[in-house]
Amino acid sequence: MTSDVLIIGGGAIGLSLSVELKLRGASVTLLCRDFQAASTQAAAGMLAPDAENIANEAMRLLCRRSRALYPEWTDKLEQLTGLNTGYWPCGILAPVYDALGITTHQSPYWLDQAAIHQYQSGLTPEVVGGWWYPEDGQVDNRALAHILWTAAQSLGVQLKDQVKVEAFLQQQGEVIGVRTNMGIIRAAHYVLATGAWSSELLPLPVRPRKGQMLRVGVPEFIPELPLTRVLFGDKIYIVPRRNRSIIIGATSEDVGFTPHNTPAGIQTLLQQAIRLYPQLQDYPIQEYWWGFRPATPDELPILGGSHCQNLTLATGHYRNGILLAPITAALIADLICHQKSDPILSNFHYSRFHSQSSTFTPMFTHPANFSQVSHSPSSPPAIEHQTNGRSTDSPLVIAGKTFQSRLMTGTGKYGSIPEMQQSILASGCQIVTVAVRRVQTQAPGHEGLAAALDWTKIWMLPNTAGCETAEEAIRVARLGREMAKLLGQEDNNFVKLEVIPDPKYLLPDPIGTLQAAEQLVKEGFAVLPYINADPMLAQRLEDVGCATVMPLASPIGSGQGLKTTANIQIIIENARIPVVVDAGIGSPSEAAQAMELGADALLINSAIALSQNPPAMAQAMNLATVAGRLAYLAGRMPLKTYASASSPLTGTITN
Repeated sequence: MTSDVLIIGGGAIGLSLSVELKLRGASVTLLCRDFQAASTQAAAGMLAPDAENIANEAMRLLCRRSRALYPEWTDKLEQLTGLNTGYWPCGILAPVYDALGITTHQSPYWLDQAAIHQYQSGLTPEVVGGWWYPEDGQVDNRALAHILWTAAQSLGVQLKDQVKVEAFLQQQGEVIGVRTNMGIIRAAHYVLATGAWSSELLPLPVRPRKGQMLRVGVPEFIPELPLTRVLFGDKIYIVPRRNRSIIIGATSEDVGFTPHNTPAGIQTLLQQAIRLYPQLQDYPIQEYWWGFRPATPDELPILGGSHCQNLTLATGHYRNGILLAPITAALIADLICHQKSDPILSNFHYSRFHSQSSTFTPMFTHPANFSQVSHSPSSPPAIEHQTNGRSTDSPLVIAGKTFQSRLMTGTGKYGSIPEMQQSILASGCQIVTVAVRRVQTQAPGHEGLAAALDWTKIWMLPNTAGCETAEEAIRVARLGREMAKLLGQEDNNFVKLEVIPDPKYLLPDPIGTLQAAEQLVKEGFAVLPYINADPMLAQRLEDVGCATVMPLASPIGSGQGLKTTANIQIIIENARIPVVVDAGIGSPSEAAQAMELGADALLINSAIALSQNPPAMAQAMNLATVAGRLAYLAGRMPLKTYASASSPLTGTITN
């Protein structure tokens, strides 16, 4: 039986939405990979839109609207469950150590040195004043997570913990199910609320930002709570709980999903906390932990519709997931149940990451950018004459899609985005490979790449570069397909398959490649596998349904040229699918030679990107590809062991 809505993610956002939808009469299923690992469990529960001095106006408004919902929202949850959320509008105090801090906050409530020490005793003498934010507060995040789960359960939400979603199943712009470790699960509508793990399912720019935290306890010999309001200091916050524990947080580390607390992280927190509130040095430590915040490049959430009409996004809340839970639930429920989109949602739509960046010049719009090199035709000239032994040429066809150019290029290793843009234009190529992982993680040289190319004119070939196992490659291929759809190529199921566990020579794993290819073909991908020049493997890959085979000419990035000519010739002779020579070509003469062998196409990146003039080299590779193809179709002269004069001897004047 399917639900009206399937929510993926069991943190505060997903659970809050499940409760809201259920209260509106929808049937809801929620999938959670690990309830205890959700970032909700690892937060401090601050509700601080004012104390955090949020610069973005729309974000500041969203946070304040959500804070205003908190009293009624938590009261509703407490009535549903009979449990206490720990909501406490205690206000937040932001002490400063020098006059500079006076100008960096936006609050009408400034306390001078005498006032702040009177208002909150125990602060370090270094504090010269502070800002008071009476409308901010806190909630016990762990209590809230438990209550949300309990409320959802009591309302009849189908809660499924320890279920890992592996991929969305899509057809014609709609999600038709999700593949999980428990099988395929379907619903009418889907919501992605997986926080820091969102980019494992869709190519959204959401990265984990690790935060370490600890808790100390107020000693028994201190009868009254020494702190009754949150202290928001320089790179530190101290959150007192009514149960006499005090939360200290948090580091902000861009280290991926690296687990565990570290001595450096905890030491930094303790030093900052003790500096602000010295008596903490004598409080007993009760617990350490860490979590992963879902951070986007602009540190704003991703809310609203997606490339699929029945998939809604609610992720990337970064530091404010707890704070934004009630407003996110209300806005997304309105969107799903009533197709009502609050105007504020336009500020948080995922498409903001795919619009043209002013930093980069869009391709095909400013010809002045390409004055270094004369423009090559966007496709090779048509070959209309009849040849000896070979028919007239036809376009390159891969998985039913037709291309005029037989040169594919890559996007890596260029000195700059404009240089890459110029080179791709000069190459005349129609297929460009994109390393999914590098774009996803905004690796150096790949920042803004998705926005830098005109995907209405170029066919994206997502690449599983960096994958060491078949399992990794399959997962990244799924991400690549989603990335292509997000950029407008709805029917793009292409993937350049690379499985490379060897870090030194970067040689592809034949077994892993075959395993991954079999699975991806079953999932409807047009698979273009990168392989050693192994004729038997090429045949097996063709047999399982690959769209091409892509044998290497020599080790990738080496520029050694054609070192596997004999095997490539065998592959070409036996293949019934296009053969694309990939890796190792270093010069236009080598590109022409590969095409003269009868290769259907070439993929060249390093030889262009690492040349002294990449746009000029790109044009040269284009011309070499065309020349090599023409030479192959024309048919070279036969080799002879002796000389043969160019001019005939008959009819010459003799004595």
